[in-house]
Amino acid sequence: MNKKDYDLLIIGAGPAGLCAGIYGARAGLYTAILEKKIPGGTMTLTDLIENYPGFPDGVAGHYLGELMKKQCLKFGVEILNGEAKGIIKEGDVFYTRLENDTIRSRTIIIATGSSPRRLNIPGEEKFLGRGVSYCATCDGPLFKNRDIAIIGCGNSGLQEGRFLQRFVRSITFVEFLPRATADKILIDHFKDKENIQFLLAHEAIEIMGGSNVEGIKVRDRKTGEEKYINVNGVFIYVGLIPNTQFVKDTLEMDEQGFIITDEELNTSISGIFAAGDVRAKKIRQVVVACSEGAQAAINAYHFLNR
Repeated sequence: MNKKDYDLLIIGAGPAGLCAGIYGARAGLYTAILEKKIPGGTMTLTDLIENYPGFPDGVAGHYLGELMKKQCLKFGVEILNGEAKGIIKEGDVFYTRLENDTIRSRTIIIATGSSPRRLNIPGEEKFLGRGVSYCATCDGPLFKNRDIAIIGCGNSGLQEGRFLQRFVRSITFVEFLPRATADKILIDHFKDKENIQFLLAHEAIEIMGGSNVEGIKVRDRKTGEEKYINVNGVFIYVGLIPNTQFVKDTLEMDEQGFIITDEELNTSISGIFAAGDVRAKKIRQVVVACSEGAQAAINAYHFLNR
């Protein structure tokens, strides 16, 4: 069992969690970050982040995550590997339950972020890893000189499309809404590109193939017409699902499962804060997550020193 008592336990090592670690440790709190995968979170899956301050030419997500991790370690943050299974409060102490361990802390910041939302259509599960992907940086090179489809025309879909362009022969973007919702600079990038096709007001209804993806079936939402498109890969960017299963019966959440907080990032339980993409809010960006991580750590410090 983990016998240490931390002032601050941060669950999740994405940008919000790592920044919370920096601020918590610098404030003199005995701080640990619990992460089940690798520090950096989903940020590490992004090839190029162009809107993070201080990097005029952009910065690779995995590199930015590594820099934040090093900064945490420099200030004495302990980074623990494991997955939170639940939280119990007894008196003034929180017990975070893991698979075979328990971590004690006086405050908690939940910064577990979110995971890609699935389409839940025929073929999606069958062809996962055989043409279906949620990560361009991970799988893009596998589709060199191939035709692919990207489902979703928000910032994530078009940003990852820019990365995939360097490998693939063509991209067909499929968007459920009648317009792309990405930033104008991303939309403009694809204008007049001969190997790019946009199918707006269309929905993917089936992913098809033999041993690997060979095509997708889409439906025109205006006419109801269905058509088959030959592609070898399908990259899906249709939103996010919050990683809050372990506190679903503990904290107040909205109907989508995002944690509800006040302006000071307090959750419905005093002493537990939330930061980053796990929160119920409108804007989800790396720089916003960093800001919230810092704010949550400062508020945790003040909570402990009241």
